[in-house]
Amino acid sequence: MGTDTLSVGVLGYGFMGKAHANALGRLPLFFPDAPDVSLDVLCGRDADAAREAADRFGFADVETDWRDAIARVDVFYNLGPNDVHVDPSIRALDEGVHVLCEKPLAPTLDGAERMAEAAARSDAVAATAFNYRFVPAIEYARRLIADGALGEIRHVRARYLQDWLVDPDAPWSWRLDADSAGTGVLGDLGAHSIDLVQFLVDDVAAVSGQCTTYVDERPDDDGRLRSVTVDDAFSAQATLACGATATFEATRCATGHKNTNAIEVEGTEGAIRFDLERLNELDVLRGDDRGFETVLVTDPDDPYVEHWWPPGHTIGWEHTFVHENAAFLRAAADGDDYDPDFGTGRDVQRVVDAIQRSDERREWVSL
Repeated sequence: MGTDTLSVGVLGYGFMGKAHANALGRLPLFFPDAPDVSLDVLCGRDADAAREAADRFGFADVETDWRDAIARVDVFYNLGPNDVHVDPSIRALDEGVHVLCEKPLAPTLDGAERMAEAAARSDAVAATAFNYRFVPAIEYARRLIADGALGEIRHVRARYLQDWLVDPDAPWSWRLDADSAGTGVLGDLGAHSIDLVQFLVDDVAAVSGQCTTYVDERPDDDGRLRSVTVDDAFSAQATLACGATATFEATRCATGHKNTNAIEVEGTEGAIRFDLERLNELDVLRGDDRGFETVLVTDPDDPYVEHWWPPGHTIGWEHTFVHENAAFLRAAADGDDYDPDFGTGRDVQRVVDAIQRSDERREWVSL
């Protein structure tokens, strides 16, 4: 520590490990003002698998114990399953190591509260990885809403729909186990929707939710049936602090939907619509317009776009991680505040927890 180059350690080399490694590799080319990083340690329980991943991702060394990894780095990316988010992140922050942790922040609200408390007592930066905040069209929508272009917000609708569990014989994974994941689609996909609503509009004040599991058992890699102990789908209605009404829906069983992360915001003077499957576009309705205008958010003065291609040349899902990593690493290098931080992740977890309690009690829950 104390050099101009940030030493990076990463826990996890699956889906998110690959996404963040890709982002770190692109930073010098497209964000030359981002801090220099050294990919020093990749951490995983299986040393051979970790070594193979480290060679592909460009990491110098591997560790099988996250404690040893944290002791060697300035920045720690916690990209493992949800049940390993809490203790390694707290340990890193207590040692003054900056942390970016994937969402949901923890399997339970208690864990998220502990992580937020650790972040509050540490001088290190603690970031929750809500990458969809870094879509140019989402940031453009936020500016429109903040500038009052939509007037008084009345309605918000957020949906996150996937179809990879439609087949009842689709394989079991840790994401379907309450001990590892905490919740199912509610925390995995719903957390993104909750964060976008609170980022774009206002905090959730009260919720009434329902959680559903369609398939109780699924085969693991060895063909053995394993219990599914989390939700396959959830829906909720909510009141926001500003008085607007909101609805949430997420599922992994929506036939025909590969990755529909959609949000609509309607006000007294206009409205916006966004769908991740068309992530370079934002539908905008203003004033006396007779219908929505589809805005291609790729101009050089649009958020983040100056770093990429000429107008009209679209970017992709993986670019959100590049934007996220650039912002996080700048904050880590400069000692600046970062948003979304662990407090933001905890606040989303509070809504997740309230929806669970509402489902169990069959009643509205206030936050």
